[in-house]
Amino acid sequence: MPNIASAKKNMRKSRAATVRNRAQRSALRTALKKAKSPTATADERTSAISLLDRAARKGLVHKNLAARHKSRMAKAGA
Repeated sequence: MPNIASAKKNMRKSRAATVRNRAQRSALRTALKKAKSPTATADERTSAISLLDRAARKGLVHKNLAARHKSRMAKAGA
């Protein structure tokens, strides 16, 4: 456990961010699975693409990973 006040605050912040990131990543993975299924609707694909864009913009995933997933979804849907 940290003794310095700023270190304690940083620990609280990182713990909160970890929880938030885990939830966002889980939601993204679920959306991708739904979008990649053979019975996926256009709505599900659109939702997955917007989640990918947001995750890349926020730094949750690398921008190239988002671009790669979007490209593969477009290729499969066409």
